[in-house]
Amino acid sequence: MDAAFTEEQDEIRRTLRTLLRERCGPDEIKAAVQTAPGYDEALWRRLARTLGLPGLALSAAYGGVGCGVTELALACEETGRVLLPSPLLATAVFAAPLVAALGTEAQRAELLPRIAEGALTAALAVPGRALPEALGLVGARDGAWAGGGRAGGVQARPDRDGGAGWRLYGQVEQVPGGHSAELLLVAARAGGYTRGRTLLFLVRAGVDGVRAGADGLVRTRLTALDATRPQARIELRNVPAELLGVDDGGSGEAVAEALAAVGTAAATVLAAEAVGAADAALTRTVEYVRAREQFGRPIGSFQAVKHRLADVYVAVQAARSAAYYAAWAAAEGGAGGTEAAVAGGLALAQALEAQRTAAAEAVQLHGGIGFTWEHDAHLYFKRAASDELLFGPVHRLRARAAEREGLFGAGDRAPYGGHEGRGGGHEGRGGSGGRNGDGTHGGPDGRGGPDGRDGRDGPDGPDGRDGLRKAVTA
Repeated sequence: MDAAFTEEQDEIRRTLRTLLRERCGPDEIKAAVQTAPGYDEALWRRLARTLGLPGLALSAAYGGVGCGVTELALACEETGRVLLPSPLLATAVFAAPLVAALGTEAQRAELLPRIAEGALTAALAVPGRALPEALGLVGARDGAWAGGGRAGGVQARPDRDGGAGWRLYGQVEQVPGGHSAELLLVAARAGGYTRGRTLLFLVRAGVDGVRAGADGLVRTRLTALDATRPQARIELRNVPAELLGVDDGGSGEAVAEALAAVGTAAATVLAAEAVGAADAALTRTVEYVRAREQFGRPIGSFQAVKHRLADVYVAVQAARSAAYYAAWAAAEGGAGGTEAAVAGGLALAQALEAQRTAAAEAVQLHGGIGFTWEHDAHLYFKRAASDELLFGPVHRLRARAAEREGLFGAGDRAPYGGHEGRGGGHEGRGGSGGRNGDGTHGGPDGRGGPDGRDGRDGPDGPDGRDGLRKAVTA
């Protein structure tokens, strides 16, 4: 692995950092999130025109810059540093790669050039709050997130007039950037219960609910924990839609594979973004403890403060290294490879932890002012909490990476390591095919092993949890 960035990559980072430093101070950020779209539209157009940011990872054949995941991750590290509110994540990371992977040539030729030039914003809508499951970041790849064809989620049926169009019914509770996106990529179940499959559909949504979009589409901007990452609820009432790509009548495996590839790239980009936010929170905190005096000396000179900031620094640097490695793995082996998927999930988990630690310490070490609404520390704290709710949690990201790597056999654990990590049976207590705390197989009732114990009294601790936790750590 060559850890050095190219001159072009360094230039992308340097140019973007300079521009954002001029245009994205705390006051500008707070003003931008209060607007109808939730971001500064003039700044978005400038980023598209100057750096080609929306099309950074798109092919030059469709008007993109022709770079890859590494360049997009470096760009998002800088946007995360200032908590930039923008449609970059929803448009360039989630939606555009799906159009490029699944769309017909006509759809790609129509949509991708407009996305690349910043003239079209898009968002991905999946049922419920299952975005990390749909992208393969957490959970088993069994399609359960799509609703299985039963009531709930979004259902699709062909138009009654026999044309090529479709109609969508249902509701999506949580769509990042969905209130202002001009194009929605909606995951819906088609084919009923017996031949059910998950497909992606294009819905022309209009702009901010002002200009009319698709008939029957209702979008409501939600009050989100992190205002810099706005979300929306999407209601679809007999909404006309266009199928993304071609329906071959199969099981929808191509859609699942495309979503998983997008999830791998998204994990890398999100990890870099979280690293940028964590580094900015750490930098602001260090500047404050150098200037703030107590007992006649800067509080940063006290050993307890030094130790806490040193721990944050180590966490941020480790997360940055993991994010860069994940970007390298995605660029070298492709987003569909196992190594890239494992590296992306683990990098995201480590970055979310570092971001949470840095934000929490920023609030604490700023003292009384760190808890006030007027200070900027709460913005980083909210971003950290929101990211883990949207794309985590951390333990499930690591469990999914362990599954991909094949660290556990099917009989060694329940999904995500069992209840509180205590084995593979009912409530984590041994289980038929599971393991007790001492490593022996559990009985058929989920409580006992061959020696009659209930699976909780392992040799590593009073409740038998340590053995599995050591395995998960390894």
